[in-house]
Amino acid sequence: MAEIVIRNTNEKISGDDNVRDFLNNQNVLFEKWDASKLPSELQNNFQLTDDQKNEILSVYDEEIRDLAARRSYQIWDVITLSDSTPNLEELLKKFEDVHTHTEDEIRAVVSGKGIFVIKGSGDLGYFDVELEAGDVISVPENTNHFFTLMENRQIVAVRLFIEKNGWVAYPVEDPSFQKA
Repeated sequence: MAEIVIRNTNEKISGDDNVRDFLNNQNVLFEKWDASKLPSELQNNFQLTDDQKNEILSVYDEEIRDLAARRSYQIWDVITLSDSTPNLEELLKKFEDVHTHTEDEIRAVVSGKGIFVIKGSGDLGYFDVELEAGDVISVPENTNHFFTLMENRQIVAVRLFIEKNGWVAYPVEDPSFQKA
């Protein structure tokens, strides 16, 4: 189940409906996919072959095509990160810098856990959205944010893109951001 931590107040928001309501107020899409659809041999497998990634895309084809139709996504893929990922620390440094995109950043977590840190509207400041298998989130374009792994350091997620170049980030210097 997703959980939100508001960094300025340390307030926690849990429960799918509460998380969805809070994120909707921040113009952040939050949906659920059925994590149990994933075959058992792919659950908690963080060293996927290309064939296994394609199998994940096939399992969630209906959900992916629904999102693509609603939000104009053109391409999608599967990303897996774990301690066995080559250059993991280098990748995380790139992901963990506050940045924006010219399109929304959407991730559907199918295994493992991760955190999106997002700048809220007004005086809210930054908040953490802790995600697990079945959670789908879309950070709006031009919104300060970044992604990082949780303590288990393992995630598999479906990524969808409008632009064919895929993940392109624009770093942001934000003096109001403080690492947790």
